[in-house]
Order: sequence, then structure tokens, then C-alpha cells
Amino acid sequence: MNSFRKNFLPPISDLLAFEAAARQASISRAADELHLTQSAVSRQIRQLEQRLGMALFHRVRQRIVLTDAGRVYAADVRAVLQQLSASTQKAMAFSHAGGLLNLAVLPTLGTRWLVPRLPRFQARHPQATVNLAARSEPFDFAGTPFDAAIHFGAPTWAGAVCEFLMHEQAVAVASPALRDAHGIGQPQDLARVVLLQQSTRPAQWAEWFEQLGIETNAALRGPHFEHFAMIAQAAACGMGAALLPRFLIEQELASGALVELFADTLVSGDAYYLVYPEARAQTPLVTAFRDWLVLECAGAGELP
Repeated sequence: MNSFRKNFLPPISDLLAFEAAARQASISRAADELHLTQSAVSRQIRQLEQRLGMALFHRVRQRIVLTDAGRVYAADVRAVLQQLSASTQKAMAFSHAGGLLNLAVLPTLGTRWLVPRLPRFQARHPQATVNLAARSEPFDFAGTPFDAAIHFGAPTWAGAVCEFLMHEQAVAVASPALRDAHGIGQPQDLARVVLLQQSTRPAQWAEWFEQLGIETNAALRGPHFEHFAMIAQAAACGMGAALLPRFLIEQELASGALVELFADTLVSGDAYYLVYPEARAQTPLVTAFRDWLVLECAGAGELP
């Protein structure tokens, strides 16, 4: 038995007209957007209201205003239309022999490490399409279009397989100007400069000082940034010292915008993982991407 009843499904043209009018708060602007006449849009909205048995708009002079029921219905219809559009694009992408992979990735990792390496994967799988979207926190695969994600943390993700990729080796860095201005020559010197904090690694500086046997109250002080790219830019601009994964700041180190202050590193107990739903474990493109990514990470050199 179908999980939906067909008589509850209005024509998509009526839904498109209603959603456009609700978003534009105007029949005429909706008509322009849909390349229809105003009378055609008005007719489709009336048909929808008749099917529902209720008014979706208040007509106030030349304006339309959503009713309470219309406001709720508009939000739901918009979400359904967006999902239908995404699903259609995904289905069309499968017309390519190589298939489609929707990957959720940590923003800085995706921009600075993964994207420059993707041409190597494309060379092996020229018919495949890899879509990237930024996600910083775990999510439920069932409610998203994603086939896999790159995750940093513990190998725990409900209903998913976690494939180890690599550990993270962080180094203390700063701009040459800040290093020279504050005379930073020993690790304990960092206790008297601004420490740039990563929001998802709030105890990182404390762990670094503890590893070196340095007691300080400054480890948790300093401005917080959500993404490593933000911290790298802030450090390069001289805002403070940063503790960053070496493999994410290769460009700044090569250009001299940032310098490693000491040889001491901090290897996190957490790690990077490729995560994918158990139902995708045998999907050819997922397994091909997994095998390629594991090999790429093996050569990343993040562990000493």
C-alpha cells in the first residue's frame, strides 16, 4: 500500500504558483518569475485553495498576505519543492556512467587539502561527479542527500561506517613580525602573547603547554574562530599565535606568511575519518573514493 494518497497531491504547477506568490508577496511578481500571466497564477492558486478547502491568502486591496495556515503550508511546500529539485538533479547526474558522489566535508580541509587533490581522483574516474558541501558537525544521513562525509573526532557515527584516514599534527605558528616583535624564542614565551583559539578544539593550547611541562593560565584565553582558514589568516595578519595542522597551512609556510615557532608538535587523540552509511558500503563510487582517499592520506605525512 502506498505511504501517500494521490488525492492529497495537488498539481505541481499549482504548488509552484502558490510558493512563488507566497515568497514574492505578489501575484504579478510571481507571474513574471514563472513566465505566466497574472490570471494564470491567480487561477492556479484558487484551484489549490479549492482542493484544500481553505484560503491561503488574505486579499487586501492590491496586496496578498498569507493566512496563518498559508504561512505554514508555504514553508512545507518550499521544502518539498527544494527536495524534489535536488532529487531530480541527482537522478539526472546518474545518467553519467561514472555516477554521482555527494560529499560533506570540513570547510578548510575541503578547500585547502581535498580540492587540490581531486583532479587525481577525476583522472582515475573521469565519468564520476563529486559534489562538495561544507559540514562541521555530525548529522543524520537519512535526512540529507549526502553519500559520505569527512569527519574529525572519534570513530563513532550512528548507523555509519568510519574509515580511518589520518591523525592531525598541529604546530605552533605566527607571522614573522609577531615573532620578532615579542622576541618569541622559547615555548614558554607564548604564554605572554595572544593565543588564537579554534572553537572545535578549545583545549588544544592547554594540551600543548601541558605536553611541554609549562604551567600557565593563558592557555584558554584569546579570540575564538570556527574554521582553521580563519585562524590561519588571523595569524598571518599578526593577530596572535596559532596552533594549526601543518597540512592545512602549506601555502602560508611556503610563502613565509607564517613560520613554525618550534619543533614541538601536538598529535591529537582524535583523527580524520571517511564516514558513510552502512547501506552505501558496497556502492562502487563510494568504495572507489574511499580506496583513493585512504591512499592519499597515507602520503599526507601527518604522523611523525
